[in-house]
Formats: sequence, structure tokens, C-alpha cells
Amino acid sequence: MTFRVLAVLPASAVSVLLLAPAALAATPQEPISGEGTYGAATDRVVTMTGFMVIAFFPLFILCMSLLQWRLEKRKEARKDAAKRLKAAAGDSWQAGW
Repeated sequence: MTFRVLAVLPASAVSVLLLAPAALAATPQEPISGEGTYGAATDRVVTMTGFMVIAFFPLFILCMSLLQWRLEKRKEARKDAAKRLKAAAGDSWQAGW
């Protein structure tokens, strides 16, 4: 494990040193007007983006909670089925002391 790390470390250091100047180089015709990849950041664009972010998080939490509820329901059903199967097989030692 340590041999692999020691073998990869010099190669990654050299690649970082070779690629750093290209990454840090400024583009010659970079717009200074505040435009991003979407376009001009007007008040309306910023407001609508904020509303989308506000709507996203509750919806994400709702979807993840419903998914968790469904998975817990499946887990409990599997546990109950395993208990019933064990009881049907005649196992008297079902739980604990």
C-alpha cells in the first residue's frame, strides 16, 4: 500500500506542477461586465434563482424522507417475514434471554 502511494506521489506532483501555469493563466478576452455562463446577472435572474433554491431544499427533504420511510417499511416487512418463517420452523428461541 505505501509503495503504491510513494510511486504515485512524484508523478502526481510533476503533473500538478506542469498543469498549474495553464490553470492559472488568464483568458485574454475575459468579459469584465459580470456576465457568467448564463448571462447578465440581473435582479430578476438573481431573485428567480433564489426562489428555485428555496423550493429545492424542502422538496429534496420531502423526497428523501419518503424514500427513507419506504425503505424502513420494507425492512420491517422483511424482519416480520423472517420471524414468521422462524416461528413456523418450530424455533422456540426467538429473542433475547
